[in-house]
Amino acid sequence: MVLGSVLNPINSSMIAVALVPIGAAFGASPAETAWLVTALYLATAVGQPVIGRLVDDYGPRRLYLAGTALVGLAGVLGALAPSLGALVVARVLLGLGTSAAYPAAIHLTRSEAERTGQSSPAGVLAVLAVAGQTVAVIGPTLGGLLIGLGGWRTVFAVNVPLSLTCLALGAARLPATAPRRGRGNRLDHAGIALFAILLLALMLFVMKPGTARWYLPVLTVLAAVGFAVRETRTRNPFIDLRALARNRPLIATYLRQVLGSTGTYAFLYGYTQWLEEGRGLSAASAGLVVLPLSLTGLASAAVTGRSAAVRGKLVIGSVFQMAACAALLLLGSTSGVALLIAVGVLAGIPQGLIGLGNQSALYHQADPAAVAAAAGLLRTFMYLGAMAASAATAASFPDGATTGGLHHLALFMLGGAALLFVVILPDRSLGRVGTAAVKPN
Repeated sequence: MVLGSVLNPINSSMIAVALVPIGAAFGASPAETAWLVTALYLATAVGQPVIGRLVDDYGPRRLYLAGTALVGLAGVLGALAPSLGALVVARVLLGLGTSAAYPAAIHLTRSEAERTGQSSPAGVLAVLAVAGQTVAVIGPTLGGLLIGLGGWRTVFAVNVPLSLTCLALGAARLPATAPRRGRGNRLDHAGIALFAILLLALMLFVMKPGTARWYLPVLTVLAAVGFAVRETRTRNPFIDLRALARNRPLIATYLRQVLGSTGTYAFLYGYTQWLEEGRGLSAASAGLVVLPLSLTGLASAAVTGRSAAVRGKLVIGSVFQMAACAALLLLGSTSGVALLIAVGVLAGIPQGLIGLGNQSALYHQADPAAVAAAAGLLRTFMYLGAMAASAATAASFPDGATTGGLHHLALFMLGGAALLFVVILPDRSLGRVGTAAVKPN
C-alpha cells in the first residue's frame, strides 16, 4: 500500500526536471509544457474522491489493481508518445491511476483496525505520510538521474516496473472483499459529473485568474449549486452533504488542509524561485539550500508519528509556519547561506506536522463506511491549496522573483498561517481524536 500511494507524489515531482527537454523535443513553449503538470493535478483532484468512493463500495483490492495497471499503461504511452498531446493524455491517465492507492490504503488501515480492535494505528499513518514526503523530496533527483541515463522518456517508462511491482504485491497480499450489497448499480454519475465540472472550473481559474476568464467562476457557482441540489435530493449521493454538514470537525480538517497546503507549496514554489533569481544561486545550490526543509519535515513527522495526539501537532505546526513566514521578511539579496538554510529548516517543521495531523484527524473523524472517499477528498483539498499557492506566487513575482515580491508573498503566507492557527486553537474536538476505542468486528 505504501509503494502504491507514493506513485502520485513521485510522478508529481519527477516531471519538474523533464519539462525543459520535453519542450525542446516537441518545440513547445513553457506555457504548453506546463499542461503536463496541470493535467496530473486536475485528474488527481477529481479522481481521488471518486475512486475513493468506489473503494468504499468495492473494497481496496479491485481499485488498487485497476489503478496501478492504468499507471503501467500510462507509462508505456508516455515512453512512446509521438506528440505533446499524447504526453498530456498519459499524464491524465497517471493522475487517475495513481488516485486509487492512497484511499485504498486508508480504507484498508481502517478495516484492519476494526478487525483487530486497534484504536489508533498511528505508526501506519505516519509511514504513509512520511513515504509521500520522502518521494516528493527525491522525485526531482530521481528524474534527473533517469533523464541522464536514458532521456526524458524514462521519466514515464519508470512507471512500468513500478506498476508491475505493485500489481504483483497487490495480487499476493491485498485481501479480497465482496462489494457492498445493493451499492454496485447505484453510483451517482450525475453527482460525480457536477463535482468534476465544479473542481475543474475552480482550479483552472485559480491557476490563472483574470477578468478574461470570468466564465470560470460563473461555471463554478452554477456547478456548485447543481451539485448541492443533486446531493441533497438523491437517495445515494456521491458525497453526502447532509452528513458532511453535521460533521463539523471533518469540515475543519478540510479547511486546515487547504490553508496548510497553501503555505507549504507557496514556500516551496516562491522560496526556491527567489533563491535562484533574487539571491543569485545556481539551480544546484538552490536545491541544496532547500533540501534541509524537506529533511526537517520528514524528521518531524517521523519523531511524532507514533503519537496519537493530533491537536498538539497542529498547534505547534501552525506556530512554526507563522514563524517561517515571518522569517522570510528578514531575507535580502545579500543574506548569508546559513540564514537561508535556517529559514528552510524552520519551514520544514510545519510541513511534517500539519500534513500528518490532518491525515490522522480525518482517519478518526470520517465515517468508517466512507473513509476512502473522505481520504480522497483530503488530497483534493491539498491540490486546491497547491493551486492557490501557485497563483499567489505568480501574482507576487510578476516581473521575476525579486526580494520585494518574496516579502509580499511572505505577508500573504503569514495571513494564511495566522488563519490556520485561529482555526486550530479553539477546536477542542481535536483533543479527543484518537482516544475512542475501535471495537473489533
